[in-house]
Amino acid sequence: MPANDYDDQNIFAKILRGEIPSHKVYEDEKTVVIMDIMPRGDGHVLVIPKAPSRNILDIAPEDLTAVMTVVQKIARTVIKAFGADGTTIQQFSEPAGGQVVFHTHVHVIPRFEGVPLRPHTGEMAPNEVLAENAGKIRAALA
Repeated sequence: MPANDYDDQNIFAKILRGEIPSHKVYEDEKTVVIMDIMPRGDGHVLVIPKAPSRNILDIAPEDLTAVMTVVQKIARTVIKAFGADGTTIQQFSEPAGGQVVFHTHVHVIPRFEGVPLRPHTGEMAPNEVLAENAGKIRAALA
């Protein structure tokens, strides 16, 4: 059985509390959407529930519904914002599943025919690139 202890000191909990800055592109009552600081593609964002949960294994059904509704909205938005051909949607649960930050989150990555995902190198994108891409998404949402 995977661990289900929620650590309220994880980076996403700190972002939600405003302790760490982020490039926010969308927010509603139950979710927030931010730019991934180590994007695997231009416009890579994370949809995060505001309620604490470790991953898909322990998230409340109503929070999961809210997250996935926003995932669909944001997937459509990033396609529009970047002229993408499609999206990749990813959710990782527990270390064996590839999860690194233990607060539920869903990756939404705009995709282009013939362009592979960049490797997850751990290198942060330049702040100005993240800000520019966040602006494109916010404009497409307006």
